[in-house]
Amino acid sequence: MARTSKSGSSQGGSALKELFVDELKDMLWAEKDLTKNLKKLAKAATSNELKEAFNTHLTETEGHVKRLEQVFEAIGEKATAKKCEAMAGLAKEAEELIESTDEGTEVRDAALISAAQKVEHYEIASYGTLKTLAGQLGYNDAQELLQQTLDEEKKTDELLTELAESSVNENAAGESK
Repeated sequence: MARTSKSGSSQGGSALKELFVDELKDMLWAEKDLTKNLKKLAKAATSNELKEAFNTHLTETEGHVKRLEQVFEAIGEKATAKKCEAMAGLAKEAEELIESTDEGTEVRDAALISAAQKVEHYEIASYGTLKTLAGQLGYNDAQELLQQTLDEEKKTDELLTELAESSVNENAAGESK
């Protein structure tokens, strides 16, 4: 069994590279889909802070798409997307939360934060794995690009937690049904 070198020189047709590329395709679809869904979340949000957080992350997510395209280029692959069933499921769940909560309430914002953090945690896990695989395959440029996105996803998750803990959850607890 051939061993992949740290320099990446023998990974050309390796199963690990195949997995890496497949996961990149998955995330490219996920990020493109998320750009549509973040617009919906921002529109559904009650608080200006949450709307702003979603709009800021939309801009970042558009950058994540471009960065993933750079990763594909860095490893000599065509940037193609493959439907990400996990992200599709998370988007459906977010839609259901919007429909099941009253417009203009902090309870809806709490639900939106919950849905958004599930997405962030999925992305954090995915980008962490991709970064590690890139390193194993010797794709140093790709690894750096993936680390940048991972850092931004973690920052967004922290911001959502801060919004929930500083005001949204407390305000939602005071609302009556």
